[in-house]
Parts: sequence; C-alpha cells; structure tokens
Amino acid sequence: MNVILIPGFWLDGSSWDAVVPVLEQAGHRTHPLTLPGMESKDADRSEITLRDHVDAVVRVIDSLDGDIVLAGHSGGGPVAHAALDARPGRIAHVVYVDSWPLGDGGVVNAGLPAERGEVPLPDWSFFDDEDLVDLGEDLRAAFRERAIPTPAHVAHDPQRLSDERRYDVPATVIACELPSARLRDWMAQGEPDLRELAKLRHVGYLDLPTGHWPQFTRPADLARAILQAIGPA
Repeated sequence: MNVILIPGFWLDGSSWDAVVPVLEQAGHRTHPLTLPGMESKDADRSEITLRDHVDAVVRVIDSLDGDIVLAGHSGGGPVAHAALDARPGRIAHVVYVDSWPLGDGGVVNAGLPAERGEVPLPDWSFFDDEDLVDLGEDLRAAFRERAIPTPAHVAHDPQRLSDERRYDVPATVIACELPSARLRDWMAQGEPDLRELAKLRHVGYLDLPTGHWPQFTRPADLARAILQAIGPA
C-alpha cells in the first residue's frame, strides 16, 4: 500500500525519517512529502497557498497505482482532508496524526503570527504544555535547527471542499497531546472545530500519549499506530 506522509507546519519530508523504516518493514511503500515553499529556509514562499499544498498532494496521488493511505500530521491533516475531497475514490484510509479534518471555510491556524508572508517557528512559550510533552531540550534544539517557515497563506487561507464522498472513506485519529476521549466529548458537545470530524461515517481513535510531535518523541510507536490503523500491506 502507498502511504503518503504529509508533514505539519515548519517541517519537510525528512521529519518522517524515523517513522518510514517501520512502515516499509511492514511492506508499505512510503512517500514522505516536502510541500511547495518548504524546500529550504531560503525558498520564496510568500505566494504559496493552502491550495498549492493540496494540489501537490493530489499530483502524487495521481502518479501512483494501487491503494493509497494519506497520513497528515498537525497542519498536514487539513491538507490530507482536502486531497481526500479531491480524490475520494483513490484513498483507502486517512490518518490524522494529532490532527483532525478541517471543514469547508475553516482556517488551519489563524492565530499564528506571520512575517513577510511566512510563519516562523514561534518561541516555545507560544505553545501549551501539552504540546511539548517529551520534547526535551535536545529535541527542541534539533527541531528549531531544521524548522522551515510555513507559508502564511497555508496557515490563514480558508479550506475549500466540495465532494461529500469524503465522509465515507475510513479514517483514524491518532491522539497525542490530548486523549481521544476528550476529543469525542468535545465533539458530542458540538465543538465547532470538530464538526467536520463528527461527519465522518467510519472513524477510529488511537491514543499515543506524548506531545504534538510524535514523529520526534515516539517515532516507532507512531509508526506502529499508523500500522494498527491501516492494517498490513
């Protein structure tokens, strides 16, 4: 099975390096993506849009034969969901890694401050304590060293969806910084950010207790959780 790995903000395809071997040992073919504008710290990303990221994933989907899984981490989850909307008949499963689907008209993260058309990795004080669980000083330093600013449009553009067949594709939410039971409680209470998730007809939940970046803090366990979600190759 083809597993397309979509990184979250500030990250490129190499952020999946410690996850890929476990998936490939299980027989899957992995495709860790570096999205437009994320090729280097010096790239011009000021005009890169959310749709540019979605279209990049769709191009990879169209280039592949066989079953396809989309796995999106954090801000990559909404990108995965929009790519699913564009190609619902090609996707066997979607995995949202400490993320969830973003509905039509929603914004990935309007609260992130932009500078000159891009969003640099903020100071650690910007994040909640739950985000930073297990992300020790060495991991923080390595993350900041590799971090690439995210295009501001990707964080702030509205999501655009049109095909309700997306609700029929099986999905799994891997909950890290907050337990999945809390997400489901919020969803039952009508939390606006979770309305799109509530519309999915076939969704499962797996708990992987750690911070917001499990590909760094618990990469092997994250890979095993993805395998549990999607099954054997």
